[in-house]
Amino acid sequence: MVKKTPHPIDIHVGSRIRLQRAFRGISQTELAEGIGVTFQQVQKYEKGTNRVSPSRLQAIAGILRAPPAYFFDEGPGASRDPQQPETGSGEVVAEFLSSTEGLALNRAFVKIHDAAIRRRFVDLVKQLAD
Repeated sequence: MVKKTPHPIDIHVGSRIRLQRAFRGISQTELAEGIGVTFQQVQKYEKGTNRVSPSRLQAIAGILRAPPAYFFDEGPGASRDPQQPETGSGEVVAEFLSSTEGLALNRAFVKIHDAAIRRRFVDLVKQLAD
């Protein structure tokens, strides 16, 4: 028996759902209740093991306050506009923001209103990375 593997687009859409849900501070249970499914179904959507129907994606987009196209941005097979950043750079950002530390760092960073302090913070992080 051949095991079915999720399609790369389904995995990408799921990861974008997870990213946006985490960014908005919404639990899987809250999202599930909002779209009328179980939290286990949301887990399957986020892993890409179950496909999200267009109507369900529209509902998810409404709850997460993101346009439906967001979930496909920089996905597999996306055409590349030379004026846009390289495809794949979004994957690094998504991975970073999917981590607990990345999400916490992002939330704290946007609360810094002084541009000079923000620049100094970025410089500090760059130095620590080297």
